[in-house]
Amino acid sequence: MTTLLHIDASPRGDRSVSRKLSRSFVEQWLTHEPGATVISRDVGRDPPPLITEAWVAAAFTAPGDRTAEQHDELRLSDELIDELERANVIVIGAPMHNYGMPAALKSWFDKVIRIDKTFSFDLARGDFPLEPVLRGKTLVVLSSRGEFGFGPGGVRETMNHLETHIFTCAHYLGVQESHLIAVDYQEFNDERYRRSVADAFAAIPVLVRQCLGIDGPVNVAAE
Repeated sequence: MTTLLHIDASPRGDRSVSRKLSRSFVEQWLTHEPGATVISRDVGRDPPPLITEAWVAAAFTAPGDRTAEQHDELRLSDELIDELERANVIVIGAPMHNYGMPAALKSWFDKVIRIDKTFSFDLARGDFPLEPVLRGKTLVVLSSRGEFGFGPGGVRETMNHLETHIFTCAHYLGVQESHLIAVDYQEFNDERYRRSVADAFAAIPVLVRQCLGIDGPVNVAAE
């Protein structure tokens, strides 16, 4: 059975488009695999604290040498990494904030990308000393963006630091397959936006079936 780690990063509630997308994805998954486990982590409403000097010192101290205070410093990180390790599929609902990740989501990544937990570091590997510890995970990003043209060849492609950052970091979470469904034109609130919303929700059941191996590969990224 699949374990899904469902992460929402929007600070909004019912008004959030990315929340509606991620919820729809999980619900569609459960219609096909009702026995799947869902781990929910709402960083939008309960953001992890920013990393501090004390946190970094604790993370880079060998476990056997850590003080009680350092173990406490890493307690949330350990909890988040445990959720990540258990998951086969990572589902992230994330709006674009100032062309990048919401701060809460960046803080989550900072807490789970951790030496000797999710990546190893060995200078014997030369110029590429970092290597992920985890393997075989699938990542699905459900995004909402105020403007448009952020996909390959789009007029704002070079301004897209949301999915590009997420996919880069996801390598160190053991992600080997990534998918994106995005809503554009949100700030315009016109017919293009409504069409983008409809396309995104129509793409979700197709992607779910693809991930479950029910259908063959389909290009479902709504750009």
